[in-house]
Amino acid sequence: MMTHEMKVLDRQDQFLQRWNKLFVLSCAISLALDPLFFYIPVLKLNDQETCLYSDRTLAIVVSVLRSVNDAFYAIRIYFQFRTGIIRPSTPVLGWPELNTQPMAIAKRYLSTYFTVDILAILPLPQVVVFVIETSFKNADPMGMTEMLKSVIFSQYVPRLLRIYPLYVEVIRSSGRLTNTTWGGAAYNLFLYMLASHVVGACWYFFGIERQDACWQKMRRKINGCQDKDFYCGNKLDQADFVGLVSQACHIVEPDEAKKSTHHFDYGIFTTVLKSGVVESRNFTVKFSYCFWWGFRSLSSIGQNLETSTFFWEIVFVVFIAISGLVLFLVLIGNMQIYLQSTTMRRVQEMRVRKTDIEQWMSRCMLPNCLKERVRRYEQHKWLQIRGVEEENLIQNLPRDIRRDIKHHLCFDLLKKVPMFQKMDQQLWDPMIDFLKPVLYTQDSYIVREGDPVDEMLFIMRGNLASYTTNGGIIGFFNTGDLKAGDFCGEELLTWSLYA
Repeated sequence: MMTHEMKVLDRQDQFLQRWNKLFVLSCAISLALDPLFFYIPVLKLNDQETCLYSDRTLAIVVSVLRSVNDAFYAIRIYFQFRTGIIRPSTPVLGWPELNTQPMAIAKRYLSTYFTVDILAILPLPQVVVFVIETSFKNADPMGMTEMLKSVIFSQYVPRLLRIYPLYVEVIRSSGRLTNTTWGGAAYNLFLYMLASHVVGACWYFFGIERQDACWQKMRRKINGCQDKDFYCGNKLDQADFVGLVSQACHIVEPDEAKKSTHHFDYGIFTTVLKSGVVESRNFTVKFSYCFWWGFRSLSSIGQNLETSTFFWEIVFVVFIAISGLVLFLVLIGNMQIYLQSTTMRRVQEMRVRKTDIEQWMSRCMLPNCLKERVRRYEQHKWLQIRGVEEENLIQNLPRDIRRDIKHHLCFDLLKKVPMFQKMDQQLWDPMIDFLKPVLYTQDSYIVREGDPVDEMLFIMRGNLASYTTNGGIIGFFNTGDLKAGDFCGEELLTWSLYA
């Protein structure tokens, strides 16, 4: 009998880490897709008709995009049943032990985030959208729209609850969400843009609700007028209703509405209603205008918003103010962390090192000319290595990696020495291991004439000038230039053989 054993993934596996990053992006996209449902309702405001209808094209497009994203997230649920879990007990050596039992993995997932994940991917908005499309003629259109709002907000909770643990898991396993500094900063900026999009979509939708609130107020004054009559598809003589609405629901500025008892106060939604975007089916116009309003409101922390006395409008503005403040602080803090994590951190280390060197030279009372040489060397070293200590970095690596790196850097240089070309290949590795990178600044003396030769130099970058007078003989002067790939001090090899 043959059995098929399910492969269990390790949380530290590179394949799973890449997928988890894609899942974080998928969650962020889902948070951006849901508010698009708020743009489906459209108003028709003119002298002949005052009613509400839905943008069927936008409804289909958004529903398809949402379904595709939900299907992608279903892969995440599948991976959860195949990802090993850490055993509660810690081994003697301190290395976490992975539990690969399918039943234990399933039990752990079912008792934690499974319910949240299922609630997050239920196609409730798609169902409500098409129920609205088929029920506008027989039911209250604003009631169905209210149902859509409830579904979107209720599903936002599990989606937000799920994206944070997934984000933490990615950070814990791979160290950061993106491999580049600017990638991390762009991700944090995307969160700010996402919040602006959500606020703008809610502003559009709530504006339509406030318009409906005025309609409902006027409907009570007309006998036989029902909620379903607000749907544009119903053939109803709206002459009386349009005439009444055109006066009582006429859109005026908030200051004028507060002074008059005959006008409805739309508060912060006056702008979206007067702009005409609630009557447009041009999605680009609606989205860009509402996004800009959301971005501006969050950036100003709601200080430019003048509300009416409507309670939920005030709650919405308070939410904008708090969200704008929190997002601004988080954005600045995270971008500062990302930007300072690499370059700025090393610049700070250079400043500290420079201060330490200056204090040391002052204590030693070095002459100014010598101090200047030290400063010039430190500056040149920083420009070349940018704070990365190459020797320390190589020495901290395993022996085989260290040998291969030095072999890659120095093998071609050693082959240029004639004596080494006849040497056994097995002797090259010990010699390569003794090679150390050294940095010299311009006008530095490496070895003076008459000094003992105790090392052999291989030039990797730059140029080296050689001057000799053959022991100080008058009239004798010989020069030579060495460039990258050349070497000097090979006489040390001959002396070593005859020593």
